Amino acid sequence: MAFDLTEKRYVKESGLEQRIAAIIEPVANDLGYSLVRVRVTQENGCTLQIMAEDANGRFTITDCERLSKDVSPVLDVEDPIDREYHLEVSSPGIDRPLVRARDYRTYLGHEAKIELGDAIDGRKRFRGLIEAVGDDTVTIKLPDAPKGDDPNHVLPLSAIAEAKLVMTDKLLNMAQADQDDNPIDDDEDIETIELTQDADSELSEENN
Repeated sequence: MAFDLTEKRYVKESGLEQRIAAIIEPVANDLGYSLVRVRVTQENGCTLQIMAEDANGRFTITDCERLSKDVSPVLDVEDPIDREYHLEVSSPGIDRPLVRARDYRTYLGHEAKIELGDAIDGRKRFRGLIEAVGDDTVTIKLPDAPKGDDPNHVLPLSAIAEAKLVMTDKLLNMAQADQDDNPIDDDEDIETIELTQDADSELSEENN
């Protein structure tokens, strides 16, 4: 199956985050990257976090630099945030967010934490193994389900507000195997690029 850069994301974002996502996603796609998540936080006054990945679910320091370089001038023009902010561009990481159906398929059998926007049968939070994935649903198997209860819960992807993998030995082993098969020179701990809004402007000017 071809890698769909614009496959629908299922994640809760504020109105501002949705606007920023609409601005930067075409830029990421033009570079061959898929947007994972956008977050605006109050960290360091105000921080815009952009998370992206390539077709293999990876994002090196070089990728961070490329996307940051191309996104910065677009953000300067659109000016979606009305104050100075820090821009962070990063990889999804090992215990990554799950935002698309393909993410759940990639990590079948791994443990995940899922929070719904609205409760289903009185429950909003689920933690268990990714058991199955349909076109618009994911099945989570709860390890602590009471005896006699079905441990499998089928959740609509459209109801999911936030989901991420749980750091386990199985996940770490998978990440290590991928690293062994696809070694990179970049230090995994620095796969994040941080710039202030002013620095963004300077960067775009230097590259004009």
